[in-house]
Amino acid sequence: MDMLSQIAQIVYDKKGSNILALDVKGLSTITDYLLIAEGNVDRHVISMAKNIIELLGKGGVRPVRTEGLQSGDWVVLDYLDVVVHLFQPGFRDKYSLEIVWNEGQIVDLSIDVSREALDNSSF
Repeated sequence: MDMLSQIAQIVYDKKGSNILALDVKGLSTITDYLLIAEGNVDRHVISMAKNIIELLGKGGVRPVRTEGLQSGDWVVLDYLDVVVHLFQPGFRDKYSLEIVWNEGQIVDLSIDVSREALDNSSF
């Protein structure tokens, strides 16, 4: 499974919603892909971000930069080729990354929806 789909699966398994990936190669000099998703509340957003960091870290992949883990309204995980944006719903609407990057191509993600979601009682 490629890294983009792996991150999307982690978000899905933690009951994240409105998962969208955009191919911004040629539009951005910072990254190739944006993955945008939502959590319900700040603790949920932080929990999803920490889970991504933990599970990718087991494979030796670490973000080069993280932002927003303290507040949880908008968390950014920078993996160079993939930048993950996790929002609370109101913040996603406010910053409208889909509109900012509207020339980016939507990426078809491989998410196994038959898997049982992770228990979110920890967030």
